[in-house]
Order: sequence, then C-alpha cells, then structure tokens
Amino acid sequence: MDSWKAFDQNPVTHSVAHHLVAIAELLDEYGYARVSDVARRLEITRGSASITLKSLKHRGLVTEDDRRFLGLSAEGEAIARSIRARKAAIGMLFVQVLGVEPRQADEDTCKIEHLISVHTAERATRFLRFLTSRTPEVQAFQAAWSRFDEPDGHDPAQCPCHDICRAAGEAAAPRRVGAASGRSRKSHEPR
Repeated sequence: MDSWKAFDQNPVTHSVAHHLVAIAELLDEYGYARVSDVARRLEITRGSASITLKSLKHRGLVTEDDRRFLGLSAEGEAIARSIRARKAAIGMLFVQVLGVEPRQADEDTCKIEHLISVHTAERATRFLRFLTSRTPEVQAFQAAWSRFDEPDGHDPAQCPCHDICRAAGEAAAPRRVGAASGRSRKSHEPR
C-alpha cells in the first residue's frame, strides 16, 4: 500500500493552495491583489505572506508588477481555478448530498481541496449533475437515501459494511490515554 506516499508528491501544499486562491479571489473581487491584501484575506502576518509569495514568484506561479501588484501566471491561474472547482464540487457533495452543515463542510473541504485528484473531483461533479437532473430515477434514489439516512439503531456487526461502520463509530468515540494497552501515559515517555 504505497498510496500514503503520494501525499508528499502533491506539488501544491495547503499553504500554496490558499495563497493562490486568495490572489484569484482578490483579482476577481477588486481587480488587484497586494501582499497585504493576501495576508489580510488569509489572516496571517504580512511577513508570512511575503515569504510564501516570494517562493511562488520563484516557481513562476505568481507575478508582481513594478507597482507591487500581484497576479497569477497561466499555471498559477490554472491551479487556483482547479482548486476552486474541486472545493465547490466537494463542498456541494458534503452539504447537498451528505447533509453536512455548511460550516463543517467548508472546514472539511479546505483540508482536502488541494489533495484530491482532478479525476475524483470530476467524478464528484458528474455525480452532482446526475443528482440535480431530477429524473424519476434520481427522485427515487433521493427518497431512498432520505429513508436510509434516518437513525435506525444500526448494528455494524450485522451490516455488510461492517469495517466501515465500526471504524466510523470508533472515530466518533472518545479515546482514553493508554486504553488500548492498559498502560499509563508515563510508560510511553522516554526514561
């Protein structure tokens, strides 16, 4: 299982994604972007924004003119557009299909928008297009999903998706330090 190694192979980090998207949004909203605007948008210091933007300029993703206005190169713009599209698709999937509260959906999409592949985002978009088609089949599917989504005292041990249900239940349960081994936290500290 080498898929975990692909995480580090992603050319766009969480920080880079936010900086590129911030510039794109500022350009869309105001027609310009400066380092101080990016810092304010991301709620970070001007110095932190400046350090990241210097790296992005060096990589050829961000441009800066003589008046210190920022822009995006064609590659930077393509990356920002792709990230924004993925965030919109995944956010819509979380809110409209899965029923996740918008604030939580925004937080969760922020964590994965730059990590999921374009292919996965395209599949999510196609699925959303299907769900909004309002065909009789879709309406039947949505009705069945609504009924299934009701809490029903579901027993993971009796479910074909036993491992998934059990893992979801374990993730939601609070963990105690040393509970798995019966050892206290002290036994894990260096001597």
